[in-house]
Amino acid sequence: MQAERLLLIVEDDAAFARTLSRSFERRGYTVLLAANPEDVAALLLLHKPGYAVVDLKLEGNTSGLTCVKMLHQHDAAMLIVVLTGFASIATAVEAVKLGACQYLAKPSNTDDIEAAFGHVAGNADVELSNRSTSIKTLEWERIHEMLVETDFNISETARRLGMHRRTLARKLEKQRIK
Repeated sequence: MQAERLLLIVEDDAAFARTLSRSFERRGYTVLLAANPEDVAALLLLHKPGYAVVDLKLEGNTSGLTCVKMLHQHDAAMLIVVLTGFASIATAVEAVKLGACQYLAKPSNTDDIEAAFGHVAGNADVELSNRSTSIKTLEWERIHEMLVETDFNISETARRLGMHRRTLARKLEKQRIK
């Protein structure tokens, strides 16, 4: 199948995946759906997508970064956008290192994702913020760094951060971007 308009969506939320799929199909893409790394591996044996949208956190606390790495190794020219409700600098940096061209926080729509596919080159003229980082933001970034290190294992992350697992779970629910 031609890679030009073939899109792979890696998303474990079936309803969101269907909605995103229909939206991209209306724009002329042929869409493949996967819910986990095993599905991705199976699809890559048969297809060569030119585009991919990967959710950062998949079922069972599986990291979408595994899929990003696999997709980039399969085709370094593939344009990969990572979507997440748990955005952090640590996971954004890792996603780009592993081959993603963009990293978007949810909620993002089809327009945002398609624009991300077209905006691959960096921009040195981006405006710098004069605002300093707050303690809450630093805490949030540290939590996310540790989540990445532990492959999104909440119990292990809480242990390494020296906090109770329920406390960490409450913090994650409060900060979740819907």
